[in-house]
Amino acid sequence: MQARWMAGTCLALAALVNPLSGFAQDKPPLKIVVGFPPGGSADTLARLLGEALRNDFSPVVVENRPGAGGRIALQQVKRSAPDGQTVIVLPSGPMVLFPHVYKKLDYDAVADFTPVSLLARFQFGVVAGPASTAKNAKDMIAQAKAQPGKATYGTPGLGTLPHFMGVLFEQKAGASLNHVPFQGGGPANTALLGGHIDYKFDVVSETAELHRSGKVRIIAVTGSQRDPQVPEVPTLKEAGIDMDATAWFAMYGPAGLSPGVLARLNTAVASAMQRPEMRERMRGLGYDPVGSTPGELAAEQKSDLKRWEAPIKATGVQLD
Repeated sequence: MQARWMAGTCLALAALVNPLSGFAQDKPPLKIVVGFPPGGSADTLARLLGEALRNDFSPVVVENRPGAGGRIALQQVKRSAPDGQTVIVLPSGPMVLFPHVYKKLDYDAVADFTPVSLLARFQFGVVAGPASTAKNAKDMIAQAKAQPGKATYGTPGLGTLPHFMGVLFEQKAGASLNHVPFQGGGPANTALLGGHIDYKFDVVSETAELHRSGKVRIIAVTGSQRDPQVPEVPTLKEAGIDMDATAWFAMYGPAGLSPGVLARLNTAVASAMQRPEMRERMRGLGYDPVGSTPGELAAEQKSDLKRWEAPIKATGVQLD
């Protein structure tokens, strides 16, 4: 009895000396919101990152809120408390394209969110299907100039990143192509393989296997360097076209994150992104792992907002 009393007294005294000792190891919860269905690229990346963040947060929950190209999820994060417990992982489109594409966005891509970290970059390929005889980008441009508007390229829809990749390509190459929007990437791919369209602008990782099997030909990539998934394919710059365009995934929180909360999030993400197993898994998915400071992500977003403004305005595309 006396031993139990002494043990209890010691614990009480320890708590008085350090009243936070019982909570020092507590981990705050973290919800990662994804604006796309389970199984997609954003969802896969978010779940990989969520696994890696379990040392710093508990629990870590990935919540899918698909719809409106990611805008529903952005609305949820915008309305969340700035306590560092709700973030979003998303591709660059909603943050750098949508402000130019939509007449009325229900969020401000800069003012309503706090940049946390770049996560990964990825390239697009210029993909030729069975209907095209082009062996390379120079062939494609020559044919398009000889018969303006005859060559077709398919995309997952009007106002998507592949759509504007095609627009930027036309502007930089001085060639005219005919844009054919589909209801998603799957139908566009079916049309390409069936010979109903000539080309498609697609994420390299989504097309690399078809390229290797000979069903389609990736004739160029859109970034500044060759893609390690298809190292034999030249960049557009190597083909003489002054175009360098990549896309990225990033993490944002709601506006108003305190410096301390932001630092905790960024430090945890930076640590996760440096782990060899994380980087290896991301490369296996076709992504170039990055990790960055909040300021570097803000600068990248600002640069891409400017990059895409002129090509998008030149199309006259304005969506409701």
